[in-house]
Amino acid sequence: MRSIWNGAISFGLVSIPVKLMNATENHSLSFRQIHAADGGRIRYRKVCELEEKEVSGDEIGKAYEDADGSMIPITDEDLAALPLPTAKTIEIVAFVPASEIDPLQMDTAYYLASNGTPAAKPYTLLREALRRSRKVAVAKFALRGRERLGMLRAVDDVITLHGLLWPDEIREPDTVAPGADVSVRDAELDLADALMDTLGDVDLDSLHDDYREAVEAMIAAKVEGGGASAPAEPADTGGKVIDLMAALESSVRAARKAHGDEEGDEGGGEGEGAEVTPLKRPSGSRASRTSPSGKSASGKAASGGGRGGGASAKESAAGARRSTAKKTAASSSASPARKSTAKSTAKTAAKAASGKAAASSGGRGAAKKSTGGAAGKAAKSSAKPAARKTAARGRSSA
Repeated sequence: MRSIWNGAISFGLVSIPVKLMNATENHSLSFRQIHAADGGRIRYRKVCELEEKEVSGDEIGKAYEDADGSMIPITDEDLAALPLPTAKTIEIVAFVPASEIDPLQMDTAYYLASNGTPAAKPYTLLREALRRSRKVAVAKFALRGRERLGMLRAVDDVITLHGLLWPDEIREPDTVAPGADVSVRDAELDLADALMDTLGDVDLDSLHDDYREAVEAMIAAKVEGGGASAPAEPADTGGKVIDLMAALESSVRAARKAHGDEEGDEGGGEGEGAEVTPLKRPSGSRASRTSPSGKSASGKAASGGGRGGGASAKESAAGARRSTAKKTAASSSASPARKSTAKSTAKTAAKAASGKAAASSGGRGAAKKSTGGAAGKAAKSSAKPAARKTAARGRSSA
């Protein structure tokens, strides 16, 4: 890096030769002015108002314009004769905690490099002293024709110099704050804290200038002859905040979604719609319902299905009547056979019971009971085969 200033750091009785280099660089794109009609370059020329002719840089000097418009010439010799101790020196005036420096005062940043081998030892001493004390050095130095205020701090292995604005160069924010009294609720502060926690930290190296990249892409497209790229639609950031709570809750949900949190805002909130899942009706439940008159719902649906389905309904009803008639005829033919079978079975059981009763008529009442029970069992056993045969014949005849 090229140095822009050479001098020394004055640290008590210690003097450290250093070189000053820019720590930042500007990547913004610059444009030239042209004549819109023919594309010709527009140039500014330095012209003397009295002679109305262009003058070169060697002929140009400095002057201070007084309140009445008169010019007071100032030469380089006049500036060099000023008793300014910081003309070639960075004079440290105090060491303070970094928190005492107002960020509004921060200006351009510079790197300080040791100038020569003898400067390496005191340079390292000052750097380590700043690092161990966790303080910064407040200094004054002169650069580009004016004395400036600066702050020295240790960054990695180097000492950096940050230009500071003088305290009287910071404006008072008297008319900037909201004029009306605004009260903030604790619930709103809690949501704001949740939003900040959700956004979390960021790697500053991952941030870049989207606008500059878009301008470069547009210029590249014009160079290739493709014309300008399609303009991107501006994001709808909204002009009014109608409900601060709803806006904060939506911001928290959006931040969590962007950070891969699938759970979203726990507990929901205003502005968040609930999902309704319809319950599916089990299949066949409608067909199994019956009306109070005993007719099934499917029968009602078939009868009210329209004229186009009337023929099929009549055919199904006719088939049902035929099957019912066949069942009725079969049951009527089988009933006489069942009656005759029952009569013959009863006669056979009566004959067997009377024969056994005569043979055991001389016995006691207890013997009569046992004999009667045995006769009943025999009658039942003999009646079962006969009934089965008679029922089989009746089915075959039907």
